Amino acid sequence: MTRRLVERPAQMYSSTLGGTFKPKYPFNTLQDDNTNVEKKVTITVIKTGLLIPGDGEPVKDAALVMADKLIAWIGPQSEIPSEYTDSPHRSHAVPYLMPGLWECHAHFMFGSPSDAGNKDPYIGFITDHPSESGARLTRGCWMALQRGYTSMRDVAGLGCEISKVIEEGTIVGPNVYSSGSCLSQTAGHGDVFSMPAGDVLLNLGVSQIRPGHFGTSVSMLVDGVDECRRAARLQIRRGAKFIKVLASGGVMSLSDNPMYAQFSPEELKVIVEEATRMGRVVAAHVHGKPGIMAAVEAGVTTVEHVSFADQECIDLMKKKGTVYVATRAVMDMLLGTGGEGIPKHVWEKAKLCAENHLVAYQMAIKQGIPIALGTDTAPGFNMAIEIEAAVKAGMSNLEALKAATANGPLSIGLQAPKSGQLKVGYEADVIGLLENPVEDVRVLQKAANIGWVWKGGKIFKGPGVGPWGESSWLDESW
Repeated sequence: MTRRLVERPAQMYSSTLGGTFKPKYPFNTLQDDNTNVEKKVTITVIKTGLLIPGDGEPVKDAALVMADKLIAWIGPQSEIPSEYTDSPHRSHAVPYLMPGLWECHAHFMFGSPSDAGNKDPYIGFITDHPSESGARLTRGCWMALQRGYTSMRDVAGLGCEISKVIEEGTIVGPNVYSSGSCLSQTAGHGDVFSMPAGDVLLNLGVSQIRPGHFGTSVSMLVDGVDECRRAARLQIRRGAKFIKVLASGGVMSLSDNPMYAQFSPEELKVIVEEATRMGRVVAAHVHGKPGIMAAVEAGVTTVEHVSFADQECIDLMKKKGTVYVATRAVMDMLLGTGGEGIPKHVWEKAKLCAENHLVAYQMAIKQGIPIALGTDTAPGFNMAIEIEAAVKAGMSNLEALKAATANGPLSIGLQAPKSGQLKVGYEADVIGLLENPVEDVRVLQKAANIGWVWKGGKIFKGPGVGPWGESSWLDESW
């Protein structure tokens, strides 16, 4: 006999009691002790004309079986085990099947470059209220998943907070792995030169963390070994899966020089040490050779942009096993403007970095440096243009697809899931395509070609699937 009592939420917040507490009895139906509830495993069987594993050669006429969140079996369509086909299961047939895409250099500051409410892109991360940015990111994250991006690496933004509401099912989006705030020295790439120093330090200074403030800034100004150590710990407290450091000047910032290194060797060393001790890796924004060499010597796991890498830099990366994230497409986009519509200082620095950016990227490709792909844009952007940029730089189509899938987890080290490949035991982050990306990677730039999207074994896009996929936006009590 089953008894239904009053439904109670899983937890409640009470200002009177001063916190959140859980009711004595759990949510859902209360049952007699002798009632056994057996958990059902959701089986999904997918047949495909071409299975693209992420790392390795494609396989024709293959099948893949998901059991809940994981890939349980892969093989020929004629050999699917009866334990799956004889059990209740879902069946799909897709022309092309591959791992969900990884975007390894996004900024969770706004949802899409075309958002109507975007303000000044150079100081908006201070002037925009986080709730505005979060609302725009809700749309951007949905767009990313619809485009086949099941995992994203936020290299400075609100990703720590956004990932929580995605994981709890409140909104729909990819798996998000965030650095929280990037770490910048004063007068560095993360400083805001158009505002008074006192105002910037009040908002971004690590020593200015104040009561009631969770440290939700996009950038954090830190100077000296002790502040660097504290800043890394604060980001990990916030939920960071890795640490981002600005180890050289940049392009979009007002007064710093991308050729110059930022942070001392001692500061970089303590950031890497602190991150490593807590199971995190470090990503380094670098353009000029001094910054590249200092960051790689300090032991960062990834280098981002890497405009002025030369043979000495590439040799050191190869020795250290450093992962290269070129962000090539955004460089092409900036150059394509001819300087129109962007500030003069940005245009001049973009031209400076462009002189060697492609040469450095091609050198890394030819010498076998591990490469992951990122666009340096927002979740709602057409991020697959970076895959085409990789092919233009010298990768084969299969190599570019590997960089966009299997190599993604390399960028977050120990915090990475088993993801990015179609292999037994890996997370069931899978996309089905209407056209063949092995023949032309540009098919991934058209959202309509992404016919099916599964994340963690749940379907979020497919024929007859609603905008929220299997996740219900409303709970059962609605």
